[in-house]
Amino acid sequence: MLIEEGRIKAAFDSGVFVLKLIGDVRLTLCATLDIQAQRLAQTPGLFAVMIDLREATNVDSTALGFLAKVAMAVNNRLEQPPTIIVDNPDVRQMLDVMGFARFFTLLGAPLRPGLADAVEDLPEVLADENGLRERVLEAHRILMHMNEHNREQFQPLVEMLEAQDHTPRH
Repeated sequence: MLIEEGRIKAAFDSGVFVLKLIGDVRLTLCATLDIQAQRLAQTPGLFAVMIDLREATNVDSTALGFLAKVAMAVNNRLEQPPTIIVDNPDVRQMLDVMGFARFFTLLGAPLRPGLADAVEDLPEVLADENGLRERVLEAHRILMHMNEHNREQFQPLVEMLEAQDHTPRH
């Protein structure tokens, strides 16, 4: 089976921001997701956030951490929590296990017609090795704060990455 490399698309219309993740979304796209979360925190006129995962075949834990950061970026700014549309049972199960239902509305229904078609590819933001490690660390810290299960799952990784930050480099 051929695995489709991950891509991210986005659209903003009438106060609704749509973020669409496609294929195998991994840590290489976390800089792009991070920038979107930061922009959303400052977007005037934002009314709703929709995350479309219907074409995502996999979303790794780093990318999930930055999706959680999106929810935190708009916390207290929206009347409704961000919505995630997901129909892949494996991706849905991962969201359930990670505790995303506390921070998002999880749906299997399609987006309203028109807006889903308006999404455009976002340019991939590249990060150097150090920037990538910092984002992986940030993403997993965010996930750890979501629930006890995540804390237990990601504590060893976070501790290892924190230890690397304090190791002198030559």
